Amino acid sequence: PRGDARMPRGVRTFTIILFVLGLARAGSAACDVRLNEICPAPAKDWDGSGLFSARDDEWIEIVNTSLVPEDLSQYYVTDSDSSIRWAGTGVLNPGEHRVVFGGDAVNWQRDHGRSIAGLSLANAGDAVRLWHAVGADTMLVESYTYTPHEAGPDRSIGRLPDTTGATWSLFDALSPYTGTLDP
Repeated sequence: PRGDARMPRGVRTFTIILFVLGLARAGSAACDVRLNEICPAPAKDWDGSGLFSARDDEWIEIVNTSLVPEDLSQYYVTDSDSSIRWAGTGVLNPGEHRVVFGGDAVNWQRDHGRSIAGLSLANAGDAVRLWHAVGADTMLVESYTYTPHEAGPDRSIGRLPDTTGATWSLFDALSPYTGTLDP
């Protein structure tokens, strides 16, 4: 009889949870391009253009932590308002880092008919979100929300070491933070 073949409700629920967690892990394992460092409040010419621009000199760094090249055309970046600020192009080789400046975002926005805002990272705190889009599927790879003290002039927030799951740290040698807040 059908009733004897049914799984008890608790076991069925546990099995479904394990299945969903397995799918979530499989999806996250497929994305090896990660956020690595963020500089939301530049106070100097970081992009080397010869001119300082708070919009053009802010930057994020992404890294490929896998053993194979990754197609960056499948990745894009948003901030907390979820507007696409930059979409990748080219290939990111294993272990390679790519710095994306606000000026790069401006060029991408201009080339794609978008409003010109650069990366638009708020100095009062914001989120940087990295997305992976394959076909109709889009997955949030990761997000880091920084606070005002992390966004001090020429401060960056990054992973130490440059690996997935590493602790985010405040890099403030150019603008020392003397408070007690994390990171």
